[in-house]
Amino acid sequence: MLDTKCTSTLALIDPELALNLKSIVRGVEKEGLRVTPDNTVAQDGHPRALGSTLTHDSITTDYSEALLEFITPTSTSIDNTIEYLDRLHKLTLQNIGQQVIWPVSMPCSLNGDESIPIADYGTSNIGRLKHVYRQGLAVRYGRIMQSIAGIHYNFSLPDSFWQAYQQKMQAQSLTSSESLQDFKSAQYFSLIRNFRRYSWILHYLFGASPVLDQSFLNGRETHLQKFGERTFGLPYATSLRMSDLGYQNTAQQDLHVSYSSLPEYVKTLGEAIHQKYPPYEKIGVKVDGEYRQLNTNVLQIENEYYSDIRPKRVTHSGEKPIAALRDRGVEYIEVRILDINPFTRVGISASQMRFMDAFLLYCLFSQCPEVSDSCCPEIRDNQTKVILEGRNPDLTLRWGDHEIPFKQAATELLSAVQEIAGKLDQAHGADLHSTAVQEQLAKVENVALTPSGQVMQRIQNGEEFLEIARDQADQFAQQFSELAANVDFDQTLNEMAETSLRKQAELEQSDTLSFDEFLAAYNQA
Repeated sequence: MLDTKCTSTLALIDPELALNLKSIVRGVEKEGLRVTPDNTVAQDGHPRALGSTLTHDSITTDYSEALLEFITPTSTSIDNTIEYLDRLHKLTLQNIGQQVIWPVSMPCSLNGDESIPIADYGTSNIGRLKHVYRQGLAVRYGRIMQSIAGIHYNFSLPDSFWQAYQQKMQAQSLTSSESLQDFKSAQYFSLIRNFRRYSWILHYLFGASPVLDQSFLNGRETHLQKFGERTFGLPYATSLRMSDLGYQNTAQQDLHVSYSSLPEYVKTLGEAIHQKYPPYEKIGVKVDGEYRQLNTNVLQIENEYYSDIRPKRVTHSGEKPIAALRDRGVEYIEVRILDINPFTRVGISASQMRFMDAFLLYCLFSQCPEVSDSCCPEIRDNQTKVILEGRNPDLTLRWGDHEIPFKQAATELLSAVQEIAGKLDQAHGADLHSTAVQEQLAKVENVALTPSGQVMQRIQNGEEFLEIARDQADQFAQQFSELAANVDFDQTLNEMAETSLRKQAELEQSDTLSFDEFLAAYNQA
């Protein structure tokens, strides 16, 4: 299943260079709905005690006022990242009364679009921009799609690694004598292209949404099977979140955003941002004095482009992400396809993070030719197959002009990732990364070990989706309540909350333009 045209640079990673891999920088963004005791979406506003969702660095909201988003600081320590997520969950639960944090990607019981309140970011121009953008998503795709939660995994390597790696690549005539930043950007895009080739394995290993509650369908016809009274799904599915039931976007189907290089990516994404779309023009921008969307383009902003993985750069105040990439290059990558693991209280485990590091390094060290347009359907087909029937024992994947058994493809890929894990173990002086890969190989041998397999086992035992999710939510809430207090952390977060509220007030008082003027300038930038 591995591309025979690829050449590995793993041999360049000697023990000295491998030591730099100890300094991989990670960050996690974890979403989760606030859910009431009757398993419906919370309708109250974001708790003031948690600060301003506009300006808080660690606790904000995604699409909905009820869709929490926890953001960890970047760290070289996986254990510290997990602990930070633990602490954010504990602190938040202490401030939301009888509500729980929904521990799965697919939402709780819904009552149509109106049951999902759009996030409110205050009256500043930037706050209103964020709200109107979400209103635009509502009129374009509906709010139900936006109630899905996930985990984003941010990954970068230190400059000390890039400098040494560039020198070794140049010595082997594998790269030109470009600037360090240009080299980093090119290598991150190579990683992204390979990620798209091989990300089907992540759907299998970490997909955790084989079923959903009937209310998510909202009366739509479906090809899903019915399990129990109100649970629908597919027997071999891994991640309905990533299927066309989840983040579907027909308007984007004809977009061609190129990952061949940073300049091409910026160019093609920029064109999409400014491309008019007649169906959105019919909706209108401002109707009867109320904004419905930011503009009538295919994409209101870059973030509307639903990609599995993104090149990223921390932005300056008021700067667009695409401009930051264009001007200063890629700083890190963001993996966006991970379901929340309902059997891990913060949604992701340390072992999963170790595997992700090894997998992403495999994507980096495999120097492969660019994906041609003719290969893109094959990539999409393989992803769709694994999403909808990844645990089917007869599943095959496309590879060129032939089919290959899924189990063979997965074993071959994970065996290659195991080599990278060995380098990470060398650097850390432990075998934790190899153990993490072995855990994933065990899932290939036994589908019941996958998160989706565990969910389906409980469904087959007679439980409903809502019952499983609620049971896990209650268990986790109890576990968080029993965590020993961390006075220093709570004090720091309380200070962050107060500071964020002050910052929001300052923003609201400092605006000099009307929102109409602000939006016109934003759309022209």
